[in-house]
Amino acid sequence: MGGVSTEGTPDTEPATEPRGRRTHVLRLAAAAATGLAAAAAAVGAGELVAALTGPDASPVLAVGSAAIDLTPTPLKEYAVRTFGTNDKPVLLGGIHLTMAALAAVAGLVALRRPALGAGVVGAFGALGVWAALSRPTATAADALPSLAAGLVGAAVLHLLARRLRAASPRSGAPAAPGPARRTLLAATGGTVAAAALAGVGGRRLADSRQDIGAARGAVRLPPPARPSAALPRGVRPGVAGLAPFTTANGDFYRVDTALTLPRIDPRRWSLRVHGLVDRPLLLSFDDLLRQPLEELDATLVCVSNEVGGTYASTTRWLGVPIAGLLRRAGVRPGADQLLGRSKDGMTIGTPMDALLDGRRGLLALAMDGEPLPVAHGFPCRTVVPGLYGYTSATKWLVDLEVTTFAAHDPYWVRRGWDRTGTVRTASRIDVPAPFARVPAGDVTVAGTAWATHRGIAAVEVRTDGGPWAEARLATDAGPDLWRQWTYEWRGARPGTRRIEVRATDTAGAVQTEARTAPFPSGATGWHSTVVTVT
Repeated sequence: MGGVSTEGTPDTEPATEPRGRRTHVLRLAAAAATGLAAAAAAVGAGELVAALTGPDASPVLAVGSAAIDLTPTPLKEYAVRTFGTNDKPVLLGGIHLTMAALAAVAGLVALRRPALGAGVVGAFGALGVWAALSRPTATAADALPSLAAGLVGAAVLHLLARRLRAASPRSGAPAAPGPARRTLLAATGGTVAAAALAGVGGRRLADSRQDIGAARGAVRLPPPARPSAALPRGVRPGVAGLAPFTTANGDFYRVDTALTLPRIDPRRWSLRVHGLVDRPLLLSFDDLLRQPLEELDATLVCVSNEVGGTYASTTRWLGVPIAGLLRRAGVRPGADQLLGRSKDGMTIGTPMDALLDGRRGLLALAMDGEPLPVAHGFPCRTVVPGLYGYTSATKWLVDLEVTTFAAHDPYWVRRGWDRTGTVRTASRIDVPAPFARVPAGDVTVAGTAWATHRGIAAVEVRTDGGPWAEARLATDAGPDLWRQWTYEWRGARPGTRRIEVRATDTAGAVQTEARTAPFPSGATGWHSTVVTVT
């Protein structure tokens, strides 16, 4: 008897313990899945309600916008430098992954304490409420999507956790019947399916409610009262790989904080001009179209542009002169800033003297012969030559306040950026491409330089740290535009070679060698590239 008992124990324990561990692991996985299902339900509910209150108030976008505002400037610059125009999808992806991880933890907590797990999911909603109400243009209705998300997510997790506890009791209790487990599986799967339907449906409903494609397509641009002359011949050298002189709208760089593009119906849009003025103005889109419109060929540059970077683009703008509008309103003495406000609450401060010194700043309504694309500020934005975009380019413009810097610090100035935003002299090598292999002998080097509103007077190139040689400048199209150049590198010898470039503006200032980061007033330094001569 004793022998039988002794031999039986080893035979049964190995079979029982692995089975128990597997059951425990499956139970934990099911708990995590209930948390993920609850989070999906929360996001779907938030998107559905946001379709009615406004897509910017959806929980994920509200939290993402708040994260952008709270992110330290060095980290923002790292994101732009590392991810470029993909920085926003990366941010949203990170928010979704973080939410998924916390939701799985909430599901595990709810396995033992359903109310506490539901509270964790409810906290997601509370965070969304805070984020939505923190926006400068927030209304009480903006809290509703996140409130709905928190309530739905908490309720769903509480229900699924209770079903999980019933379907898979802790070890030592009798196993739940198969129908209970099937019910749990169906409830979890059904929740995810319903959440996906609500989320996709809510987003499509929001898009359909805000579709302004037809309204934009109906805009008829009048001919300019002051047209720009055709660009002179020879503004772009015929070198393969060199950037086009004018940038197509689809290729025009875009750097801003908007996670969703504001969609504004021009028929309902208006612009208020107020503050330190004698005669406040309220203008409709049709009012602007009836003004004498001017064309302006100008290069726009982002302050986040690194040395040699591509955040610079050129196009022909059409719009209303800002200086004339300010004279009509009557600027009072002491005003030194024009504060532009975007539909999404962004504020851009432009120095008043840059608007009244003779340069042609515009309330732009069109670019490259068509109404502004939504991504570039439709129906109206500002463009001021000689200044980086962060002090001159308010997209989705709805308000202009004549004020002082002492009274108001705009968005980027509050974060430590320079108030003036004057574009620095810059040059870059476009051809040959970095790390290209080129044949020995004569090599064509080409690129682009800019010092907007001052103009480029000279570009110099050197190889392997040798003496500077003057490049050949393409035809000058005006001080507000970039200028392209070429250099014939004679007798390039085999090996790894370094090419450098520097520019001189029309004021005689030579581009500095000292390398600085974009923050706080724009990058400096000579651009260089390394090639292999074979």
